[in-house]
Amino acid sequence: MTEPTLAQGENRRGVDVRVYDIILKKRRGCELSEEEINLLISRYTQGDIPDYQMSAFLMAVFFQGMSVKETHALTMAMAHSGETVDLSAIHGVKVDKHSTGGVGDKTTLVLAPLVASLGVPVAKMSGRGLGHTGGTLDKLESIPGFRVDLSKEEFVEAVNRVGIAVVGQTASIAPADKKLYALRDVTATVDSIPLIAASVCSKKLACGADAIVFDVKTGKGAFMKSQSDAEHLAELMVDIVRQAGRRGAALVSDMDQPLGYAVGNSLEVAEAIDTLRGEGPEDLRELCLSLGSLMIVLGGKAKSIEEARRNLEDSLNTGAALDKFRDLVFTQGGNAEVVDDPESLLPSARCLEAVPSSMSGYIKGINAENIGVASMMLGAGRRTKEDAIDPAAGIIILKKIGDRVEQGEPLAMLHTNDWHSLEPAAKLVMSSYEISEDKCNPPQLIYKVIEK
Repeated sequence: MTEPTLAQGENRRGVDVRVYDIILKKRRGCELSEEEINLLISRYTQGDIPDYQMSAFLMAVFFQGMSVKETHALTMAMAHSGETVDLSAIHGVKVDKHSTGGVGDKTTLVLAPLVASLGVPVAKMSGRGLGHTGGTLDKLESIPGFRVDLSKEEFVEAVNRVGIAVVGQTASIAPADKKLYALRDVTATVDSIPLIAASVCSKKLACGADAIVFDVKTGKGAFMKSQSDAEHLAELMVDIVRQAGRRGAALVSDMDQPLGYAVGNSLEVAEAIDTLRGEGPEDLRELCLSLGSLMIVLGGKAKSIEEARRNLEDSLNTGAALDKFRDLVFTQGGNAEVVDDPESLLPSARCLEAVPSSMSGYIKGINAENIGVASMMLGAGRRTKEDAIDPAAGIIILKKIGDRVEQGEPLAMLHTNDWHSLEPAAKLVMSSYEISEDKCNPPQLIYKVIEK
């Protein structure tokens, strides 16, 4: 499409002509140049562009989309809007993993030590939970004494010494993304695939990993409800990181029901320990093996997915992965005895209540997002970034899709220290279950793998 020019009278007094031009150009569906995108992001980050103009730009992108070239330029502009982390002092190929968020997604707790146990350094910067999805930092902080605020020197030293560390992202990483996400959240422009890809990839690239594996969730409990949209996002993010000179791979996985059985911080840590011990839920184990195989290959420690998977299974069977989790906890100030006695050492709730089934039949569906919201109501999550969380709160799912249930039999067990939250949370959990007289099959766990 031909690049637009301003019509007579469009340049009204008080409007930044250059920014106005960029908004108009995108509104008309034209491709922006790298220079235009850099100008827009740098000036917005510096506070020189008002929110009302950036809101207009975001809405134009929402409706007109962005080319891969534009999305890559936007990602790089956001990645370089603040501090970028130099991990060159860490030996080996540093591999990171990012999940687009889900319910009961404690994958990092299993995956990071599992991969590190095979000699691939995992220098991970993670976030906190908000809304119906949980955060890795909150889960790890339910372990007594665990620190996520390591200095850069402590972070590098920990990865070089034991092969793994997990810390929080600093506010100086990709500040443009923080400003833009806050604006997207209040302008109904969050669910734009180019904007999502740029948001995720800018932070991951700024965090310095050599290779990144993406777990893009799809289903009722995921941000991407459509499988085709999830696949598009996964392919786009892999393309972006490769264009940036990094190694990348992705898979699209199911979030039509919670992953595993535990939803909530200390409950998920306990389930992760069970999985590292070889006793955890099959879906969580399988997802970690699939993601881990990609990470091992990208990290140069196996020549094929098959070889990587065999080695990961050996690490679980021999206890090497569990020992690496113990190293992680000890190195970051946590009580490493939690690995041997999670039931006694992790926070536990005073109030427990079963949610009974209203009928007999087979579980046909679970609204995973509602399960996440119910967990938040019990105290396990945050409605706003300022909210405190209760590490002991959450839900244990007792019945999943395909399971048989009898009337009155528990579907789930609620854990909380706020007994006032039990009744509304129980109602929401009960309404989240769809029960059928006909036998149902569990959903497919992994829909697509993007590795080349």
